[in-house]
Amino acid sequence: MKHYSLLDLSPIPEGGTAADALGHTLELARLAEAHGYHRYWLAEHHNMPGIASAATSVVIGQVAATTSTMRVGAGGIMLPNHAPLVVAEQFGTLETLFPGRIDLGLSRAPGTDMATARALRRHMESGDRFPEDVAELLEYLDDAPKDAKIRAVPGEGTHVPVWILGSSLFGAQFAAYMGLPYAFASHFAPQMLEDAMRTYRETFRPSKWLSRPYTMMAAGVCAADTDEEARYLRSSQLLAFARLRTGRPGKLPRPVSDVAGEIPPAALAQVEAAMSCSATGSPDTVREQLTDLVARHRPDEMMVTGMIHDHAARLHSFSIAADVLADLSDGSMVEH
Repeated sequence: MKHYSLLDLSPIPEGGTAADALGHTLELARLAEAHGYHRYWLAEHHNMPGIASAATSVVIGQVAATTSTMRVGAGGIMLPNHAPLVVAEQFGTLETLFPGRIDLGLSRAPGTDMATARALRRHMESGDRFPEDVAELLEYLDDAPKDAKIRAVPGEGTHVPVWILGSSLFGAQFAAYMGLPYAFASHFAPQMLEDAMRTYRETFRPSKWLSRPYTMMAAGVCAADTDEEARYLRSSQLLAFARLRTGRPGKLPRPVSDVAGEIPPAALAQVEAAMSCSATGSPDTVREQLTDLVARHRPDEMMVTGMIHDHAARLHSFSIAADVLADLSDGSMVEH
């Protein structure tokens, strides 16, 4: 494993505001850079009372401005919500302001419910245009021919690194076909992780963007001084995910001592399965669990994420994770 990175959804905690969440994101970004995280990604979600990163490119700019060396990017931009030209201009602007530090991860999911998707897009199109939209976006970020009628300014010639994100075999196959780096959303959909990684590696075609396959896997992390405290803190995310699954999204709940008493057994089993690619516990426990994940799946990069209601506890969790991941990172692979 070459690098370890961090995915932040800018969670809005119960009793807090979006302003609190965005302030916490900037503080966490500074801590992440100090602790050796290679990149800091933010995700696009809409109509979510508990997530403050909806205007993803705007937040990326703020994070990049408050840090100095760490890569910052989108994990990801939900491309069906946007015109490729607009995305190229936004990320071309970011790359122009923060050269050599910006990433663009792309997903074909809407990142919201269908009613909100209609509000975002205004005009719903039938069919999946994701492959065509990715190709168009790559052209805008590339060196444009002299006779190009449409140019992304800023954007053209910035060569912002583009990633394909996914949780199924489609993303793996498409990333391999295009010769782009691939990130798997195993932190909430681990079922297809092994098949997707194998498919991507076996069918990868070298391209002008990437000479050999490069994989990232995501894992949840909730680390604390003791196993008991970590399990208690993690209950917030279990509750939030269960409520989202049952159509009741809200702010990040406060932790509870008996999460099984808050979530019906069948629903809790589903949530635990969805979030099984994770490490929860004391530093020693987290070390054992992350070591096992890296050994089993052999990612080129590990991206960790985790929502904890108490901000100080969340900072501490990512500090513990960084100590573990630094030991697992061997620095033997080509930079991406």
